[in-house]
Amino acid sequence: MKKWIPFVSALTLAVLAVSLVGCGQNKEESTEVTKTVVSEAAPKKLQVEASFYPMYEFASQVAGNLADVNLLIPASVEPHDWEPTPQDIGKIEQADLLVYNGAGMEGWVEQVLAGSSNKNMLAVEASKGIELMEGAEEEEEHADAEAGHDHDGESSSSQEEAHEHDHDHGGLDPHVWLSPKLAIEEVRNIEAALIAKAPDHKDEFTKNADAYITKLQQLDTDFQKELNETKRKDFITQHAAFGYLAKTYGLTQVPIAGLSPEQEPSASAMAGVVKFAKEHQVKTIFFETLVSSQVAETIAKEIGASTAVLNPLEGLTEEDQAKHLDYIAVMRSNLEELKKALNE
Repeated sequence: MKKWIPFVSALTLAVLAVSLVGCGQNKEESTEVTKTVVSEAAPKKLQVEASFYPMYEFASQVAGNLADVNLLIPASVEPHDWEPTPQDIGKIEQADLLVYNGAGMEGWVEQVLAGSSNKNMLAVEASKGIELMEGAEEEEEHADAEAGHDHDGESSSSQEEAHEHDHDHGGLDPHVWLSPKLAIEEVRNIEAALIAKAPDHKDEFTKNADAYITKLQQLDTDFQKELNETKRKDFITQHAAFGYLAKTYGLTQVPIAGLSPEQEPSASAMAGVVKFAKEHQVKTIFFETLVSSQVAETIAKEIGASTAVLNPLEGLTEEDQAKHLDYIAVMRSNLEELKKALNE
């Protein structure tokens, strides 16, 4: 009987060893499973809906990887008259944050917010706190005056009435993002909204905003330097989108049409712009992406000028998207086109 003891003991030890190894493996597997579960339970990203391209770009830059930012208005669609579909409204209903420009750019926002049942969503008007300009009246008055609207036998009051009839657009100019200096203010407003919604990530949002604003400040510096040295200070553009840019950098915008690119200019407005262009020897008429260039080309042909693109960044063409262009790249292209036209 004693002869079996060593064998039994050895067998027992072997079984115990296998059991321990198995336990160890199970423990490791259990640890791995636990790690996986913890990873899956990571904090949910903020859901951000941005109205149109500049708002999408600014929000994406500040949010970084802490939010999923969705563009409501497709980048290749002109946003002035866009209306949300029920599907778009559904996205807004699920959002933590809605980022929009304001100042009348997105006419649908007020109604959508009034009917929203999402009481936890924060809506941020990026242009809030920025001093807004009244329509395009000033620039059009400039063009009319230069075109010689003091006709003989016509009273001052009747001229004013005719001007109001031809050019009364009403409302405020929403195109603040086209001034890099004002774009910085919009970025700060978006940063504040993200912090309010996710205060635990304040440092990350501020770091992202500061990094992007440094790039915008350099863009602003370049605009100031390059446009300060041009031969002329006035430019003709298809619609009145560049008032803030012009005001920031000491230029004068002479628009063919009003605040909306789809607005048809009156015959008198066309005649005034043509006369202004001839008298000031304008050699470039600017048109823009996403809308027809027919009016700009008609005027250019009449005065023997060329046309060029000045991009209002209300969206990106498919070509721009294919090139992976962004706000800063397009604005630098605008700067080059302005420099060229203002030095002819």
